[in-house]
Amino acid sequence: MDELAVHRGLYRPGRLLDIGAHDGLLTLPLAGLPGAVVEAFEPLPIAHARLAAAVEGRSNVRLHTCALAERDGTAELEMPSVGGVAQEQWSSLVKDYAAIQAWDARVDRVERFTVALRRLDGFGWRDITAIKLDVEGAEEEVIRGGAETIRACQPVMTVEIEERHRVGSTHAVPVLLAGLGLAGFFWLDGWHGAASFEAARMQVASPSPASFAASDPYVFIFHFAPPALVPALLALRPAG
Repeated sequence: MDELAVHRGLYRPGRLLDIGAHDGLLTLPLAGLPGAVVEAFEPLPIAHARLAAAVEGRSNVRLHTCALAERDGTAELEMPSVGGVAQEQWSSLVKDYAAIQAWDARVDRVERFTVALRRLDGFGWRDITAIKLDVEGAEEEVIRGGAETIRACQPVMTVEIEERHRVGSTHAVPVLLAGLGLAGFFWLDGWHGAASFEAARMQVASPSPASFAASDPYVFIFHFAPPALVPALLALRPAG
């Protein structure tokens, strides 16, 4: 089920968060929704520069170079390279690419960037209606650092969760969000509750950015909604 379709289908005017915005694939269409203010977080410098160019002149988009986390401070953001090509969308605060590089020589370089960390709760926002979260394994830290905000705002959330980035995350993240009041679902020929997800059957892939083979099916987008919006979520269907 397409993330943008869910955000459009359950849209409520307010503040939308694009966490892991990269170069604006979802930032731009989210900013086009009536009454939306988009807060886009992208700590990778080369991606952030393209994001800034893409949203130039849009007064309802605010950019943040920090990464959201469980604590304020700094950390090393690692970006692997395969065949001399930077794998930007694999950049992660929690993956150990040096260890992956040791057993997969196709990962020929790992660049590291010191980035600022901030807790979502530290912003004090209480008008958030939607969150898109894609942070290559660091979902739990983002959620813990924003637990008060998520509990208070009850946003619609789409979260990319992958076992190849963090083993056990397809169970841990939905449990964490359930404790904050959000019900989780995934789409596989129909809607299913997140608790019924079977990682060993529905999501198997290598943790190395040099390997692209994956199980069929490969489900990695999870959708969360407060109880009042669950019927509307379950009424949505993929286009076509």
